[in-house]
Amino acid sequence: MRMAVLVLAAALARSVGASSPAHPAAEAQALDLAKKAIALRSVQGPGNQTPEVAALYRSALISGGFAPQDIAITPLGDTAYLIARWPGQDPALKPLVISGHMDVVEAKRADWKRDPFTPVVENGYLFGRGATDMKLDGTLAIAALNELRRSGYRPRRTIVIEFSGDEETSMQTSARIADALQDAELVVNIDGGGGVLNEATGAPEYFTWQGAEKTYADFELSTSNPGGHSSAPRKDNAIDELALALVRIHDHPFKPELSELTRAYFVQASRYEDPKIGAAMRAFAADPTDRRAIEVLRDNPATVGKIGTTCVTTMISGGHALNALPQRAVANVNCRIFPGHKPAEILAELQAVADEPAVRFRDATEGSVANDASPMRPDFVTAVKRAMEIAYPGVPVFPSMASGASDSMWFRYHHVPSYGASPVFIKESDDFSHGLNERTPIASIAPAITYYLSLFADLST
Repeated sequence: MRMAVLVLAAALARSVGASSPAHPAAEAQALDLAKKAIALRSVQGPGNQTPEVAALYRSALISGGFAPQDIAITPLGDTAYLIARWPGQDPALKPLVISGHMDVVEAKRADWKRDPFTPVVENGYLFGRGATDMKLDGTLAIAALNELRRSGYRPRRTIVIEFSGDEETSMQTSARIADALQDAELVVNIDGGGGVLNEATGAPEYFTWQGAEKTYADFELSTSNPGGHSSAPRKDNAIDELALALVRIHDHPFKPELSELTRAYFVQASRYEDPKIGAAMRAFAADPTDRRAIEVLRDNPATVGKIGTTCVTTMISGGHALNALPQRAVANVNCRIFPGHKPAEILAELQAVADEPAVRFRDATEGSVANDASPMRPDFVTAVKRAMEIAYPGVPVFPSMASGASDSMWFRYHHVPSYGASPVFIKESDDFSHGLNERTPIASIAPAITYYLSLFADLST
């Protein structure tokens, strides 16, 4: 069976270097659907059009052969989420889940050169909010599944494609989806990973898949006392006590850490970095206690988050009058926790470091749960490498760890392996996710379809 699937995948796929489109119907559908999705303002709050995006995706899946009764759109507050099933031939097999989200970060017309919710294709790029994060990725997956159906492919295991509706905010739909699909064999999160294009030539340099992400946590630190007149200062000043604690936390280096996944990343990604950074990455991979390597990596914003837990003060407020001693001071310390540690462990470490009895600590985290790294499963790694070799022959493939949170967090919380595996390639200088004038090269569309055809077929056998 596996050999038959591989033959089918190879027949479906053609190299990115081909002179004509490999799958013109799928490629056209992906772009057209992405434009329609971008035009819908799926932003939390009044006028949220995420349910309309769900209806758009549902229609596209039905037109591709999904049975209407196999697609459910569930409203939740001002948003909604979608779960669609393509039943497999063997109901005893756990399903393959393809995971994405429909909502986007707010974008204001006055800040952009173009209307963020009017899609435009210009100079080889698709512009608009969601072009990168992640409406194009979502429509690429839908178009690829429809192409598989057109080809006559029949999966052995059920394929589930799902889209959450508030990944960028509270993640309530993300949590509900993971609860409902915690019986999955594995999850391909199309909102993670991706390829890097060379800044000078635009040629593909390397591709990474994400097998882990750091746990997000917010800790509230507060102090209070009766206050008094500012002309009679006392030692127990609420702001001063909090400030001393924050300075100690700022100066505290968390223990550098290395995992099987991050070691592989440092060794292979070091080839594409500045020589000084690259040398430090290789030295750290060989010895995570190397002080010189740690110093270099901690001084670089792009690598400091990859070598361990980080905590930083992000908000502070205090006092109630210009001429009064403060009665209260409050700060938020935001942490990104290395996989394998629970928030309670980091909170206890911060309390010990602060060493201020007057400071009270509270876990104020919302919309996040602790999660460990997914295993480096040979079946997934092999499938990704095979798909990438068909789409981008010779491009290096290796794992990475994300510093931010994604829907993978909720699946890993249920001990379901989840992997970020988007095939979209982009220059680092063109990555404007969450920022102004978001755009993605449309040249990524054809090879992305090719990649998904191979990956989805391989993992659903």
